[in-house]
Amino acid sequence: MRRAAIVIVTFKRQGLLAGLLESVLSLTVAPWRIVVIDNENSLETSRIVGDYARRFDVLWGLTTDDPDAQGGVSRTLYVGMETNTGGSGGFSEGVRRAYELGAEWFWVMDDDVAVEPQGLEVLARWSDEAQAVMGLRKDFDGGHFFWQYRFWPRLAVYNPLSRDSWRPGERFKLANALCFEGGFFSRGVVEKIGAPDPRFFIYFDDALYGYLASKVTPVYYVPEYVLSRRREVANQAVGSVRQLNSTSDMTRYYITRNRGYLARYARLHGEYNPAGFALGTLLTFAKELIRLLAVDREHLGSGMRRLWAGQRDARKILHDKTWEPMPPLA
Repeated sequence: MRRAAIVIVTFKRQGLLAGLLESVLSLTVAPWRIVVIDNENSLETSRIVGDYARRFDVLWGLTTDDPDAQGGVSRTLYVGMETNTGGSGGFSEGVRRAYELGAEWFWVMDDDVAVEPQGLEVLARWSDEAQAVMGLRKDFDGGHFFWQYRFWPRLAVYNPLSRDSWRPGERFKLANALCFEGGFFSRGVVEKIGAPDPRFFIYFDDALYGYLASKVTPVYYVPEYVLSRRREVANQAVGSVRQLNSTSDMTRYYITRNRGYLARYARLHGEYNPAGFALGTLLTFAKELIRLLAVDREHLGSGMRRLWAGQRDARKILHDKTWEPMPPLA
């Protein structure tokens, strides 16, 4: 594995970002670059990244072994965004910047995680076999974090029946989604499907990226831990494994609005079904109503209003004649 870049998106969480960068120092395999996209464009964040950049360069040395790479010889690139582009815009910019530097692999993550010391070493082993990989994550309490690795494009929802358990001898599961909390993919994938779509702002952008990646290469979900989540979120247990996490009214808006983008991409690949999409919308509203009643009851009224606002805008996206998908970068 050559030129593996870590792409981090941060916004107003300097303490969490510092914790993540501290964990990067423990990696058993050195990343080629660390690209930090700061949606706050904060002097404090810039200072923190600069301090760690010097520590990375002392620990692993400069990138003088790649004289063709643009952007200098430091392993770290800090990018302060002029406006808050959300996680989607941050990852789009971060992948594009790393791509232009010459990265061959991209390991993407939010600022509220920590890498496992052998995380990049694990992913490097899988890179000999797969072009897109998703490893396991530990939750903030040290337990296993459940992830739905299958996506139903005709309904534009995660498969609620997917299982996150592993049979003896099962090396990997084939996925058609990724998560930007540890997703790992190659330059070849980016060349074919482009950078992540910044128009999502937040939510579903990573599910879509994994769906698009699955159209050009098998996406592996592997039973090895590569990240730990570090931010505690209020939640309600659902069964012995799953949980409903608390969320914000802003997120609720994008949960329904971004279904319009999912439908547009599904239509491109011949997998859009109006009846299925309508059923998926009903299931989405049902899930969010349960979430509101279970963990966000104080936001019941405002939450439902934001869900309906997102649904109205999703319909506009679905019928927008000027809409175009993200272009490939090859």
